[in-house]
Amino acid sequence: MKVTLVVLLLLIAFGSTLLCAEHSLADWTYTVKRGDTLYRVAQKTGLTVQEIRGRTGLNRYHLKIGERLLIPTAASRREDNNATAAGNVGLLAHLIQGEAAAEPYVGKVAVGGVVMNRIQNPRFPKTIAGVVYQPHAFESVSNGIFNQPVDNDSLKAAGDAIRGWDPSGGALYFFNPAKTNNPWIWARNVVTQIGRHIFAR
Repeated sequence: MKVTLVVLLLLIAFGSTLLCAEHSLADWTYTVKRGDTLYRVAQKTGLTVQEIRGRTGLNRYHLKIGERLLIPTAASRREDNNATAAGNVGLLAHLIQGEAAAEPYVGKVAVGGVVMNRIQNPRFPKTIAGVVYQPHAFESVSNGIFNQPVDNDSLKAAGDAIRGWDPSGGALYFFNPAKTNNPWIWARNVVTQIGRHIFAR
């Protein structure tokens, strides 16, 4: 009888722990009060306006009294950040695979480096997705090769590029000289050549 009671108490404790853990990951709801603005709600909750808009799906800044906003907890924000990071690695890996599948490993990382360099340059979008999907920026995206499965080298190269390794030497462009006679790309300042790609600014 005592053994059964102990087992039952352990099961209840374990279930409560799981429930609390699940609850700690969940979003909570904030009800808009008179005088609230997105900025004030962000200050109250320790978030940014962008985080609240992103989680709630708001496409406006004006709030209505009584409106309910989903507020992400620290744990769910970490999950979102991890998912974004994993998505960025996968996205960059697809580009590397599409543009540099037959290149040496350092050449793969260099292609990833070009994407990361563009993010830092005011002439280009500020995210990996923005750079990758910029119209006519990369041939493999335009012709669909980008959508093919990626190998481990491309995934690893994407991670190395995101972590800051840049064998391209700060290049913003790369091209295969055997495949293009475009005068504009040939007029760029050459930084280095890795494998069959020339990297340029």
